[in-house]
Amino acid sequence: MARKIVPLHYTAHLGDGPAVVLIHGAGGNHLVWPPALRRLPGASTYAIDLPGHGRSEGAGRETIEAYAADVMSFLDALGIQQAVLVGHSMGGAIAQTIALSHPGRVSGLVLLSTAARLRVAPAILEGLRTDFEGTVRLISQWAWGPDADPAWIERGREMMAACGSQVLYRDFLACDRFDVRDQVAAITCPLLVLTGSEDRMTPSRFGRWLAEQAPRGKFVLIEGAGHMLALERPQAVLENVTTFLGSLAA
Repeated sequence: MARKIVPLHYTAHLGDGPAVVLIHGAGGNHLVWPPALRRLPGASTYAIDLPGHGRSEGAGRETIEAYAADVMSFLDALGIQQAVLVGHSMGGAIAQTIALSHPGRVSGLVLLSTAARLRVAPAILEGLRTDFEGTVRLISQWAWGPDADPAWIERGREMMAACGSQVLYRDFLACDRFDVRDQVAAITCPLLVLTGSEDRMTPSRFGRWLAEQAPRGKFVLIEGAGHMLALERPQAVLENVTTFLGSLAA
């Protein structure tokens, strides 16, 4: 079911298990998560649209901390005291930030296609201001693995373009400012990092390092996938997330 808590739109699939919050990346929305992930068996799964994305109002944020505050407000509004946070790319940065600032509210982290630092090339930031359509096209081409369906690549481009230049620029600016490399060891909850072997935006070595630095981290490399991991390899991601949730309940 689709709902809205101002200013966030979200979908909810309610179950008897843990609360799981899916946080999309830059220029995305809740549809970056395939249906099976939005309906995790047994869990109460919430897939949100961050401000300025999808069906949520707003103009985006310029820092990961500001987006993290939006997610915390969402949790508070729904009365969710503790959740497993599942974040893709920028969403993974948001999830890490919440785990560091509110450790008691996070029972586990699943981080897809992300890192402890998200450096953005200056040419991308400049291009989003001077050649929005061309830069979005370039980002979209880099975001997928070599065997991705061209129709999916085009859908991804349309999703990103729909955010508009202001929101997308702010997203990438927030990513460029994000760096918690010196804090990863303080993430004490169970942590699973999933990265595609063909990810050109957040190469696998960064995900592996993140998992190795976290006290309870685990790294899984998914062969053949690019940056849009959940859409490229939905079954592999679903199996890993389901296994991780089961380990929390054990």
